[in-house]
Amino acid sequence: MQVIKQTVLGLMATLCMGAAAPAWADYPDHPVRVVIPYPPGAAGDIIFRILQPELSRELGQTVITDYKTGAGGNIGTQMVARSKPDGYTLLFSATNNFVINQFLYKNMGYDPFKDLYVINKVADAAALVYVNGQLPVNNMAEFREYVQQRKGQVNYGTPGAGTTPELSAWKLSEVMEGDMLGIHYRGSAPGIQALLSNEVQMFVSSYGLGAAFLPEGRLKALAVALPERLPVLPDVPTLDELGYKDVVISNWWALAVPAGTDTDIVGKIETALENVLANPEIRQKLLDQGYLLSKVSAEEFRKGLPAEADYWHDIVTKAGISLD
Repeated sequence: MQVIKQTVLGLMATLCMGAAAPAWADYPDHPVRVVIPYPPGAAGDIIFRILQPELSRELGQTVITDYKTGAGGNIGTQMVARSKPDGYTLLFSATNNFVINQFLYKNMGYDPFKDLYVINKVADAAALVYVNGQLPVNNMAEFREYVQQRKGQVNYGTPGAGTTPELSAWKLSEVMEGDMLGIHYRGSAPGIQALLSNEVQMFVSSYGLGAAFLPEGRLKALAVALPERLPVLPDVPTLDELGYKDVVISNWWALAVPAGTDTDIVGKIETALENVLANPEIRQKLLDQGYLLSKVSAEEFRKGLPAEADYWHDIVTKAGISLD
């Protein structure tokens, strides 16, 4: 009887230990959903499609994408912010939803600093200053002179009010003292078409949207709004090189989880992402599409977000933009 009693007690102890095992021990044990709050075909979608197969392999579970668009990315972002913090609903989103929209919308339904935890930045979607190929300018100095001689007559296009390209173009116009007029379009694609037809003379956009028109001269790339040159366009100088030090603007994309997600689950996701981004094939695919990989640690990136938010807050305030 004593042997039986000890055996039963041993089994009960084993069962209790199993019941008390942390939820993260077997994470993930079913598919992981990544919400992208922008339409398919946008920069975030292009980047994540490159990462997705390897991320699934690293996590050992299928990673599926879920597009929840609307309100400048706020709808999908809010959904993740309100999701159960169990590591099965992630967010892959852009600069706007982490450090800009809070100053554009009065009631977003979430606080990016309180309701989300950023895993890490994945890549910068390099912003290029494109001008119409017919303009008699070949560099930023000539474009600045062109604009100043025609104050109030030169237009820049934007993919929508409050977007990073719009704020970037506004800031550039201010620094150039050009009094350029912003014209909004429903997305970058129609904005690029307007630039090609000379309806607008400047458009700040990603490499992928305008690169095809560079060889034939229909567009000119005068500068890249990043701290370093793009490997795919090594002859195009940075705005920083040209003296526009306050216009080093990037539309970056980052992976995040709801605040309160277990630190061990966060650690597993972070390690998986680091391994994916260390893959030479993945890195080359991103570079070929005009995306620069992050060179800062996850901790450094997170610490820098409040200062970046202050930078954008200043631009939004000076531009007088509100989307409510």
